[in-house]
Amino acid sequence: MSETASKKYAMIIPTSMGIRLTPENAQPFHCSDTFKMQATSAESNVASVASYLGLPVKVLTAFVKDSPISHFIKDNIRSRRMDFEGPEFEQGGPWGFRHQINMADSGLGSRGPRVHNDRAGEVGCELNAKDFDLNRIFAQEGAQIVHLSGLIAALSPKTSQFCLDIARIAKENGSLIAFDLNYRASFWEGREQELSAAFAEIASRSDILIGNEEDFQLCLGIKGPEAGGKGLDEKIEGFKEMIGRAKTAYPNARWFATTLREVVSANAHLWGALVTDSQDWEVIKPREIGVLDRIGGGDGFVGGLLYGILKGWDVQKCTRFGWASGALATTMLTDYAQPADEEQIWSIWEGNARVKR
Repeated sequence: MSETASKKYAMIIPTSMGIRLTPENAQPFHCSDTFKMQATSAESNVASVASYLGLPVKVLTAFVKDSPISHFIKDNIRSRRMDFEGPEFEQGGPWGFRHQINMADSGLGSRGPRVHNDRAGEVGCELNAKDFDLNRIFAQEGAQIVHLSGLIAALSPKTSQFCLDIARIAKENGSLIAFDLNYRASFWEGREQELSAAFAEIASRSDILIGNEEDFQLCLGIKGPEAGGKGLDEKIEGFKEMIGRAKTAYPNARWFATTLREVVSANAHLWGALVTDSQDWEVIKPREIGVLDRIGGGDGFVGGLLYGILKGWDVQKCTRFGWASGALATTMLTDYAQPADEEQIWSIWEGNARVKR
């Protein structure tokens, strides 16, 4: 990362911030009357690993002017040690703009979690390059890594163009592009041709591509592993073959990553990961982890992986740190990891849950 060391920010993320409502005491949402409210987005969840470990992060987003929810979100971003900027949109009356609402319980034991998203009128759908000084942000301030998510790239036609504009100018100014594909069928319905073209261009400019088998197949048209009742080793080899095809299609990308998850119960998962830097592979076969709330575990993995890349670590160290960052996130009531320090994350990797005095 020496060629980008002079840049002001370690990471810049475009995102649409919202709130999450979570029932107390691991209860189902539909029969609860008391909820914890938190500010959230998948992309800010990723960046939190770096920000809590002391690296400078900037959030590009949009707000509803004079909204108490916007105030709450801004305070939360500041508490995560992140800078932010973005336009303020007039609400436009009770039926105008607002921030998304994520209604999600955490599940318990044999009862899996349920998530319901309410994104009507979401202000983040208005993200547009004209509302940002992208030349200042990327040519003057600069970012070592720009993290883009398929959730934002597919949110609306405006956000698709916004992500394309960011990918273009960030790449021109020497940033690495990380793209977490994050396919969502409801976002793609009726927009398949448009989004396929947008995702292909972003992927062509990306240095780091992250996604599961479905993501690579449905977002980028990469042939997936052969179907069938295969064991873990065969599935891993099938994924490696798929990544080989993705590398041929997108030769600019160097890093490819995915997680492996098997659900034993809502509170016990088998957690693994596969990462390559196009030279070496690191494969972590699923290991059992305790889960308080699974939401954000994948984002924690990506955040830890990107932190390792920012630090210049090799593929083995990056993958293990990402695995442990994801495991940390699943132990927290927030849906983002808040590491105290690197040692805490490495202790999780080492399986050392002893008290530290």
